[in-house]
Amino acid sequence: MSRIIAFDYGTKRIGIAVTDPLQIIATGLDTIHPKDIMAYLKQYLLTETVVAFVFGDPKQMDGSPSDSAQHVKGFAKTLRKTYPEIPQHWVDERFTSRLAQQTIMQSGLKKQDRQNKERVDTIAATIILQYFMEQPR
Repeated sequence: MSRIIAFDYGTKRIGIAVTDPLQIIATGLDTIHPKDIMAYLKQYLLTETVVAFVFGDPKQMDGSPSDSAQHVKGFAKTLRKTYPEIPQHWVDERFTSRLAQQTIMQSGLKKQDRQNKERVDTIAATIILQYFMEQPR
């Protein structure tokens, strides 16, 4: 069995989500600083089989690339060089952070827990992965 891993890339934090081995459920995995992501993935891939990387594609409301698009594309390029056997997929990430914040607000968490930005990034990555899983293949 194998997993799909998704990233909500930011210059301060990368939210990571992963499927279960049967690729039925998307779950938040972690939030990592960009400088630590390659070591984190190397360690993760030692114990888990990953069959695809999914990236949130940052776009403006008019569909043009956002300012952060270059950073995500650079990260994807690095992963492609390091793990050329793992296919890459892109999902429009517009509104994922807002949906993540709404999910947290509705969760009943205490105010301090709701303001945890790492939680927003992990939930946004989970939403990106869920969007990908819902697409026909």
